Amino acid sequence: MAQIRIEDVHKTYPNGYVATRGIDLEIRDGEFMVLVGASGCGKSTTLRMVAGLETPTRGRIYLGDRDVTDVKVQDRDIAMVFQNYALYPHKTVRQNLTFALELRKATRGEIERRIAEVSRALGLEQLLDRKPGQLSGGQRQRVALGRAIVREPQAFLFDEPLSNLDAKLRVQTRTELARLHRRLGATMMYVTHDQEEAMTLGDRIAVLHEGRVQQCAAPLEIYRPPANAFVAGFVGNPSMNFMACDLRRDGERMTVESASFNFALDPGTVTGDREARQARLGIRPQDLEVVARDKADMVARVDVIEPLGADVLAHLELAAETTDKAPNGEGALSSAIRLITSPEIPLTEGEPIGLRLRRDRLQLFETEQGLRLN
Repeated sequence: MAQIRIEDVHKTYPNGYVATRGIDLEIRDGEFMVLVGASGCGKSTTLRMVAGLETPTRGRIYLGDRDVTDVKVQDRDIAMVFQNYALYPHKTVRQNLTFALELRKATRGEIERRIAEVSRALGLEQLLDRKPGQLSGGQRQRVALGRAIVREPQAFLFDEPLSNLDAKLRVQTRTELARLHRRLGATMMYVTHDQEEAMTLGDRIAVLHEGRVQQCAAPLEIYRPPANAFVAGFVGNPSMNFMACDLRRDGERMTVESASFNFALDPGTVTGDREARQARLGIRPQDLEVVARDKADMVARVDVIEPLGADVLAHLELAAETTDKAPNGEGALSSAIRLITSPEIPLTEGEPIGLRLRRDRLQLFETEQGLRLN
């Protein structure tokens, strides 16, 4: 296996569309790196440039110590697994698995050894004589994985390989992929738009937006603390709540203020000597706590309650302290936020509740570029 280095890689298509704007990444030897982002962020284009299916406009790509930027696809020793399986429909599973080995003129004994190992690892022993049309979606995806594995390449590339599977099968295949990586110790680069896949599979995650890497770190570092407001809002389900606020400093005391809340921060939470600035406060739905209203940081009205089994997702409308009071006396309603709580916590649609923010979990971001302040 080998590391993959992507150095200042740009890609601009002939029609002027800019797909990537200086990608810098290093996938370590044996690492499972996940590229995640919304459609059009440049993640698949980056993967295709590593595979050799696209040529960078600028920048270099290395496989180990070898510069492969201008090397043909077939000479890169990289295996790629696609979203649509790309199996030969007229060939059996065994023939699909052996095809690349036969092209390389591997010996019959070597072919049989690799087929036996891969079919055992992926549970394909009983399927070797079937054709793709006789297989389920999950079985076809395992065959596509097996076809990549038998080649024993230096690195594996995955382009949203689970997106065509149903939810239950996607979770099952995801677990198989994690086991496979642990068994092979292979260098893997995986593209997905599904943040849950990214969090559960990746040793590290690179979050892309508009052709740039926003943050690259271990899953929990991405989740908490995120580098900027985009990462904070993209990673996590439900996504982070954001509320406009003002930061005000009075000596050593720093307060967060808005029409809906006003509370002090722990000393040292935000550095700098500015007396006041506009900001965005971010808090995840799981980090809000229902408390008595006289002990709350803010008051909100329960709009919609969605039972999730072990948890409850509540959609809330945040009360704003304005001169025009609502009929119930709680103040006019402004921004909507979400709360994850226990089913044992009594909530009633239409009723106000008090909320306290976990101080160690709140995030503050600047309004201009969204960089984290705390």
